[in-house]
Amino acid sequence: MPADRLHLVRHGEVHNPRRVLYGRLPGFGLSVDGRRMARQAAEHVQALERPVSALVVSPLQRTRESAEPFVELFGIEPFIDDRVIEPSNVFEGRRMKQALANPLNWRHLVQPDVPSWGEPYAHIVARMTAAMQDAWDRVPAGDVVVVSHQLPIWVTHLALSHQPTRHDPRKRRCALSSVTSFERRDGADGSARWVEVAYAEPASTAGAVDVGAV
Repeated sequence: MPADRLHLVRHGEVHNPRRVLYGRLPGFGLSVDGRRMARQAAEHVQALERPVSALVVSPLQRTRESAEPFVELFGIEPFIDDRVIEPSNVFEGRRMKQALANPLNWRHLVQPDVPSWGEPYAHIVARMTAAMQDAWDRVPAGDVVVVSHQLPIWVTHLALSHQPTRHDPRKRRCALSSVTSFERRDGADGSARWVEVAYAEPASTAGAVDVGAV
């Protein structure tokens, strides 16, 4: 038997005083509030009173730190998986308002469906769902927690709910330390498919800085 439920958990607030798009850049760990948010996410999953059998984590600092409360509360070691990492982006290290005001950067905006400024949405969905499936199959029972990033979680949600992956980044439903939960269920044709069963925002994010996600 595989897992019972899989939770995609976004990292907490990042210490980002310059308000840049940090992407995959090193050195961007959680703020003090971000650590609190990560703890609240882990406590939310614990309150569901469901056994957690596996913890999959993006290799970046902010996700590793966001996984620490899960390690403490559930007594499981994280499995680092590059497939759930933040996508690449040509605007890494820059303030977006300044970057978009420069006409030399407009060439990166010509194909929003792909998108032309970073890793294709189709690639993100493919690697995320592959990682989810592997984690699901790797445990005999219980839940799986995957600590990842806003864009991978959001485009995976869109793809699995049969919506276009092109979207307005300002309208993503994926708050800091949010939890998006899925199960595998049989469809009408008998094949198993991912079904979103819950979304929660257990962390208090009032006043949080959330401008660095790609």
